[in-house]
Amino acid sequence: MKIAKEPVLDEIDIALLQILQTEGSVSNLELARRINLSPPATHARVKRLEKGGYIRQYVALLDCESVGLNLLCFIHVSIQIHQFENAHRFTSAIRDLPQILECHHITGEYDYLLKVTVRDHHELEQFVINKLTPIPGIAKLHTSLVFREIKATTVLTLIEDE
Repeated sequence: MKIAKEPVLDEIDIALLQILQTEGSVSNLELARRINLSPPATHARVKRLEKGGYIRQYVALLDCESVGLNLLCFIHVSIQIHQFENAHRFTSAIRDLPQILECHHITGEYDYLLKVTVRDHHELEQFVINKLTPIPGIAKLHTSLVFREIKATTVLTLIEDE
């Protein structure tokens, strides 16, 4: 379990994080220019933010449809008996399934919400039948297909709008 950190970010840290969230491949020189700091000082700050866990990783965000993953869906999952063993088996099993982009333990009628991407309806059917339903402890699945993605972002709000 992660312990919440006391925010120790100053205005320069926040500016760095805001730029890096939307332009992860920006050069250190350009980053330094934008925040009006020397390149060595900028590099040191970024390394401190990485080491402190504020920056988890740098990635290239791919367009699902461009790489042939044309079907995005959400699958709600209920576990049969709310015991640690069933939950542990489920979470261990889904970590190895590359079709699952996200898994969230949620409140309400279902226990987990999965964000899944596959090529088509046939691949979704095979995924549900051959990968999800064999996981011990699953009581119920409910799948919702996404017609159109309205908003998807990885950018976190670091400062409040004024």
